[in-house]
Amino acid sequence: MNINYDMIIPVLLSFGISVLMGPVVIPFLRKLKIGQTIRDDGPETHLKKAGTPTMGGLMILTAVVVTSLFYIKDYPNIIPILFLTLGFGLIGFLDDYIKVVLKRSLGLRAWQKMALQLLVTGVFAYYVANVLQWDLSMKIPFMGDKYIDFGIWNIPILFFVIIGTDTGTNFTDGLDGLASSVTVLVATFFTVVAIGTSSGIEPITCAAVGALLGFLLFNFHPASVFMGDTGSLALGGFVAATAYMLQMPLYLVIVGLVYVVEVLSVIIQVSYFKLSHGKRIFKMAPIHHHFEKSGWKETKVVAVFTIVTAVLCLVALLGV
Repeated sequence: MNINYDMIIPVLLSFGISVLMGPVVIPFLRKLKIGQTIRDDGPETHLKKAGTPTMGGLMILTAVVVTSLFYIKDYPNIIPILFLTLGFGLIGFLDDYIKVVLKRSLGLRAWQKMALQLLVTGVFAYYVANVLQWDLSMKIPFMGDKYIDFGIWNIPILFFVIIGTDTGTNFTDGLDGLASSVTVLVATFFTVVAIGTSSGIEPITCAAVGALLGFLLFNFHPASVFMGDTGSLALGGFVAATAYMLQMPLYLVIVGLVYVVEVLSVIIQVSYFKLSHGKRIFKMAPIHHHFEKSGWKETKVVAVFTIVTAVLCLVALLGV
């Protein structure tokens, strides 16, 4: 293994592409008036973000895709990860385009988005299970080399994990730098594991790290660009696909705990609201907004969630 070629170069190349795209993409989005709309019931501090260019996920997606193409011939195992990342990213792009360019606030209808996600996930599942004939058994954290195989339930579980992870990543993208900071740590964790296991996917995990670091230069508070669904859905696809290629979906509960909590907070909030006829458990969901409504500054929420993810990634490494 050539460490420079396989790991360092992908990070630097992807970082460079992401950074260089910033001064080009952001003014272009601003010129087209592709700006973020802000929820009226959200934290008051977010109102000043109205009009901030969104769809900046194009920077992340382009950097990851371009960098990966240099390695795809020698590292065929990155193909399914690249496919799911790009596939979900295109779904997010379509949703963003309808919302901010065509000015239809709802974007894709829920059933349309779900149908497209199921289609892309289905292609991924077929390729992994039938073309690569990949072992879908899952490594059990803290149990050495023990794996669990769910047999005929492997494919249904795969759909649940991938769609769930993508939804969690999407919900996490609600504060300046939150989804970027959390996911760059998750990508770093997967990179360490990929290198240690010689899995053959390290170029794309390294590319994701570089792309996110570059994007963070423009996405940290106060953000000059948001990733939009283009970025958040792409990152969800990347995280879920990488976990499966490493046989580590169970580890997502650890390293991706922030994603899990974000999803659960929305499910709990909506369910309780309906059952109690209008009462709420959280001041606002997803849960990062609850902390804001409780008096935390946006930067504190991002810092705490990022630190928690960093610690959990270290815990997960112990579990490997």
